Amino acid sequence: MSGASGRATVVNGGPIIEARDLVLSFGETPALRGASLSVNRGEVVAIMGPSGSGKSTLLHCLAGILAPDAGQVHFESQRLDTMREAERSKVRRDRFGFVFQFGQLVPELTAEENVALPLLLGGIRREDALRQARSWFGRLDLGGLERHRTGEMSGGQSQRVALARGLVAHPDVLFADEPTGSLDSLSGELVMDLLTGAAREQGSTVILVTHEARVAAYADREVMVRDGRVAIPAAAAG
Repeated sequence: MSGASGRATVVNGGPIIEARDLVLSFGETPALRGASLSVNRGEVVAIMGPSGSGKSTLLHCLAGILAPDAGQVHFESQRLDTMREAERSKVRRDRFGFVFQFGQLVPELTAEENVALPLLLGGIRREDALRQARSWFGRLDLGGLERHRTGEMSGGQSQRVALARGLVAHPDVLFADEPTGSLDSLSGELVMDLLTGAAREQGSTVILVTHEARVAAYADREVMVRDGRVAIPAAAAG
């Protein structure tokens, strides 16, 4: 698996997801002011920026969670931002995976049921979904926790369960919003090693939001968001 000290070489498969001139406000407060970003298939991209810069809002627009006020979001040949909510939900369910800062596991479900959830929502039989979910526990050093619930696991263990849930359906794109934000540095490094390694192994594109340089170092490319815009690197601008 690739760590922060050795980034894998990306095979450029062309853009899989693109944002063009996104504008979005929450009431009177502008969050995005013409943000544009293109991510290639198989690439791991870290979106960085100070608090309130619009980086999470950009991620949510790319993932079809939010629809921009203006601009366009393209996923492969599809215009994501103009889809009806039911269509966007289907894309999120069938093509995308998600990992959030606090895991957002369902507390009433066991760890293996949480991992199997995307498969169950996609119509896979419960027995088959659970079997696929269990295969992740050894890979993520979670053996023996399959029947545990969130209250019986540490923060690092819960986040690895959330990671398995995000990857179990082999998504085209995995979106991770501050995936290590609630973890200590050692647990965070383990999660990032597993996240980037598993994603590269199955060819998933990763778009992650972070404010930590040590987390961004796992990516192939870092982009900076400031005041609702994606900043152009100095080399490109010159």
